Amino acid sequence: MAGTSPSYSFTMRIKAVNKPGMIGDITSLIGDAGGDIGGIDIVRAGKGDVVRDYTIDTADVNHSQKIAKAVDALDGAEIVSISDRTFLIHLGGKISVENKVPLKTRDDLSMAYTPGVARVCTAIAEDKSKAYKLTIKGNTVAIVTDGTAVLGLGNIGPEASAPVMEGKAMLFKKFAGINAFPLCLNTTDVDEIVNTVKNIAPIFGGINLEDISAPRCFEIERRLSEDIDIPVFHDDQHGTAIVVLAGILNALKVVKKNLADTRIVICGTGAAGTACSMLLTSAGARNIIAVDSFGILFEGRKERMNSAKEMLAKQTNPSREEGGLAEAMKGADILIGVSAPDIVSEDMIKSMAPDSIVFALSNPVPEVNPAMALPHVRIMATGRSDYSNQVNNVLCFPGFFKGLLQCQSRTITLRMKVKAAEAIAEVIKEEELSEDYIIPSVFDERVADKVAAAVMDEAYKAGVARRA
Repeated sequence: MAGTSPSYSFTMRIKAVNKPGMIGDITSLIGDAGGDIGGIDIVRAGKGDVVRDYTIDTADVNHSQKIAKAVDALDGAEIVSISDRTFLIHLGGKISVENKVPLKTRDDLSMAYTPGVARVCTAIAEDKSKAYKLTIKGNTVAIVTDGTAVLGLGNIGPEASAPVMEGKAMLFKKFAGINAFPLCLNTTDVDEIVNTVKNIAPIFGGINLEDISAPRCFEIERRLSEDIDIPVFHDDQHGTAIVVLAGILNALKVVKKNLADTRIVICGTGAAGTACSMLLTSAGARNIIAVDSFGILFEGRKERMNSAKEMLAKQTNPSREEGGLAEAMKGADILIGVSAPDIVSEDMIKSMAPDSIVFALSNPVPEVNPAMALPHVRIMATGRSDYSNQVNNVLCFPGFFKGLLQCQSRTITLRMKVKAAEAIAEVIKEEELSEDYIIPSVFDERVADKVAAAVMDEAYKAGVARRA
């Protein structure tokens, strides 16, 4: 069945009559119901019955229940248990803290803890910069959230946001070897968040702000960047913008257009949309039209504005156009969607310029159905892994922080972001580029090191690196 996914996979333990053809009846029934069987394992076999585990990918929770109901109605088969595989991997959490050095003898204890540790503490007290070398600080990032803008879930609070932050920590470790720890804060007050992060900053080498709603996220990042001497990176803004820019740079090579000459529509004016606009402008874009749920942003618009939108309106829409998304998309070369599912119609796509580029990044349901859009566009990208050209922040933040930590950068510059995007784009050689391959795979091992090298190079050029 189209649309099945491991994220909705489950293991169904079935006790069935041990007779010829029974396993075929069960697998046929699952297949007819649209399930994708990934594995069948025998748990126990006897003369009268056999127990097997069937691992099945489905489209969603309702689909899983439909399959289970069909199996339960089959004569000679009994469902013993059903286990949601996604929930199983979350049992007890997905990350842990482990010792790097052994504690097996008295000598080990006396060096790792008292009395030997006192000399190390004294050395750091005399020179705080030694904390980078003598503690976990030099390779550790705090993932800070208040749970107000999580994935496609919205404001779900700090506890419910923890699984996402744990997953983020896993990605830091997997792709860059960086220690990262989730800090899910029980406050949405800007002052309290800023003060909390300032107070915990001494043990971290960098701060990754995550899933904090706009426009508060802009002020939090700005104030922290001014107040603490370690880099602060809001991944929902800058990680998304960097990967989008990387994809756009390569897409433009395929369609043979120049960034400065293109008409770019950004649908969504939250954190990601604002950052995409700023970074594209820095890279040379000159005609960006930003659109929110009320319509095109223009300088002087009064309806549903805030300080962030007012700033964005000043930086975009040079012709001061008005209207809605449909008007904005007429003749557009590029559409970047960072807003909501299914808001772009086929007619809107058809109204774009020839050889158009569409990045529909709302997840899991894009702004426009790729199957509907593909006949009318030259290049299609989404945030999903089941389509070509996945725009995924994991292409950015592990390598970005790796570079920041290795050179012990004090802050983040705009040039770092542009160069990081160029580094991601350059992973794919020009002769390899195609409509279906403008963005590297998230598992491409070259990406993190290339991004890290670009970030470090800019840190040294800007004079913000501590490490010689």
